[in-house]
Amino acid sequence: MKEEYTIGKLAKESGVTVETVRFYEQKGLIKQPSSKSGYRKYPYDDIIKIKFIKSTQELGFTLNEAKELLELRVKSNAKCGQVKIKAESKLKEVEKKIKDLNKMKRSLKKMIGACSNNEKSTSDCPILESFERD
Repeated sequence: MKEEYTIGKLAKESGVTVETVRFYEQKGLIKQPSSKSGYRKYPYDDIIKIKFIKSTQELGFTLNEAKELLELRVKSNAKCGQVKIKAESKLKEVEKKIKDLNKMKRSLKKMIGACSNNEKSTSDCPILESFERD
């Protein structure tokens, strides 16, 4: 029989907090086990699931997307191509965010460059004035 874990030990082994484990239960990402002898015991597989979820989140996937990926992982008839489509979609989102961030970066650099006198009153600050323009 595989080892079972209390919620505290599960959280520690997974690298998350107890609150995160409870949150994942509420979202249906992991099942809340029945109570045995006053304690809920979680299977080792839940550690793998939680680490999987955290890995997907690090790549920008939402919890709903992580849940979909978990479901594909356990579906016997699921195909790798289904996962690839989700990864390609996430890549497009990331590329758009990068494009938007680069635009923000250019704008901030331009505003900073317009501020040549650090001793000016804030009423004449070109950075603050730029926020008032379109």
